[in-house]
Amino acid sequence: MTRDLALVLPELLLTGGAVLGLLLGSFLPRHRQWLVRLAAAVVCAGGLAATVARWPEERTTVFEGAYAVDVATDAARVIVLVSVLLVLGLAAADIDGSPRETEFVVLLLLGALGAVLLAGAADLLLLAAAYLLASVPLYALTAFAKDAPGTEAAMKYYLMGALLGVTMLFGLLTLFGTGRATAYAGLADTLPSAPGAAVAIGAVLFLAGPLFKAGAVPTHFWIPDAAEGARAPVAALLTTIPKIGAVVAVFRFADTALAPTTVDWRLLIAVLAALTMTLGNLAAFFQDNVRRLLAYSTISQVGYLLMAVAAAGRTTLALTGLLLYLAAYAVTNLGAFAVVAALPRATTLADYRGLLRANRWLALALVVCLLGLVGTPPTGVFAGKLTVFTAALDAGLAWLVVVAVVNTVASLFYYLRWITPAVRAEPASNDRPSRWPLGIAYLAAAVSLAIGPLAGPLLTAFDTGLAR
Repeated sequence: MTRDLALVLPELLLTGGAVLGLLLGSFLPRHRQWLVRLAAAVVCAGGLAATVARWPEERTTVFEGAYAVDVATDAARVIVLVSVLLVLGLAAADIDGSPRETEFVVLLLLGALGAVLLAGAADLLLLAAAYLLASVPLYALTAFAKDAPGTEAAMKYYLMGALLGVTMLFGLLTLFGTGRATAYAGLADTLPSAPGAAVAIGAVLFLAGPLFKAGAVPTHFWIPDAAEGARAPVAALLTTIPKIGAVVAVFRFADTALAPTTVDWRLLIAVLAALTMTLGNLAAFFQDNVRRLLAYSTISQVGYLLMAVAAAGRTTLALTGLLLYLAAYAVTNLGAFAVVAALPRATTLADYRGLLRANRWLALALVVCLLGLVGTPPTGVFAGKLTVFTAALDAGLAWLVVVAVVNTVASLFYYLRWITPAVRAEPASNDRPSRWPLGIAYLAAAVSLAIGPLAGPLLTAFDTGLAR
C-alpha cells in the first residue's frame, strides 16, 4: 500500500491541495485569500517534480490493477499540472480579492485531479468516478460569475454531462455483464469470447462519457455555449484540461480492453475523427465571436487527436504522437484564450482591429497561437500533427490523413479572419490589456514555439517510457 501511495504522489498532492485550500480559505481574511492560490501553485510544482523524478521507472499498475502508472499517465500529469498553473495566472485578475477566490481554486484543483485520473484509469469503475470528478467541479466553475450567460451555459453543460454520464454507466453495465470484469486487463481476456454485438453496444455507450469530455462529435454542442458564457479563464480551462484526460482515457480503453476483440473500433474512431474535425471547422468558418471561434477550433483539434486513437496498436507513433500533440495543443490553446482574457471587452473579430499598433507583442502572441493551432512550423502543434498523421499512415488510414490535410488547409481561413484585422494599420483601441493574462499569453506563445524544435527529445522521452 505504501508503494502504491508513493506512485500516485501527484494525485495525492492535488487532493491534499484542494483540502488544504478549503481549510485555509475558511479562516483567512479576504485580502489574504491569495495564499490559497500560492498553495495551489506549490502543489502543482510539487506534482511536476514528483512526476519528472520517477519518469524513467517501469510501467506498472496500482490498487490491484485499477490505475496505470506509465508514460501516458505521467505525460498527462505534466500537461494538466502545467495547464493548471497557466489557468491560475489567467484567473488572477478575475478572482483576486473575490469573496469566492478559494472556491475557484479548489474547484480547479479537483477538476484537474479528475482529468489526471481519467488518463490513468484502467478500470471501468474508476473511469466512471473520474468522469464525475472531472465534470461536477467544472459545472460550478462555468456558472461561477453568477450571470445569465454563465448560468445558461452551465445548465446546458450539466444536462449534456448527466445524460452522457448515464449513457456511459449503461455501457459499463453491459461490458461488465458480458466480460464479467471491470479491469481493462480482465476485459481483454474475456471480451473476445463474448457476443460481438453486446461488446460493440457496450463499448459505444461506454465511450460516450470520455468522448463528451473530449468534445467529439456528436457530443460537442455544449462547448461553444460554455466557452462564450463562462469567464475567459474558465473557458480556457473547459476547452483544455478535460480533453487531456479524456483523449488518453479513450486511447487506453481502446488499446487495452477492445484490442483483442473482433469489434471494428478503429473504423468507428476514424469516422468520429473525420466528422469531428470537419464539422468543427465548418462551424468555425463564419463565427464573429472570438470565443465561439476558439470553441469550434478546439472541437476540430479533437478530431486530429482521435486519429492517434484510431492508429492505436498498429504503430508506436500513435501514443507518442498523441502525447506530443496534447502538450502542444494545451499550451497553444491556453495562449489564445490568454489573449482573449487580456482584452475582456474585445468580443468580436472586429474588436481586434489595430491590435498590432496598440500592443505589438500581444498581437505577435495571438498570431503565433492561431497559426500554431493551424499547425504551422515551427510550432509544437505542427510537430504533433505531423507525428499523428504519420502514425495514421502507418496504420493504413490514408483516407483519414487526406481528410485531415484538407481540414488543416481549410482551417487557415477562419484563423486568418482573426489575424487580418489584428495586424492592419488601423486606429488602435484604447483598451489596456490585463497584466496577468498578458504575461500568460507571452509565455504560452514562447512555449508553443519551443515545443516544435524540442519535439525530437520529447518523442525520445516518450519512447523511453514506452520501452520500460
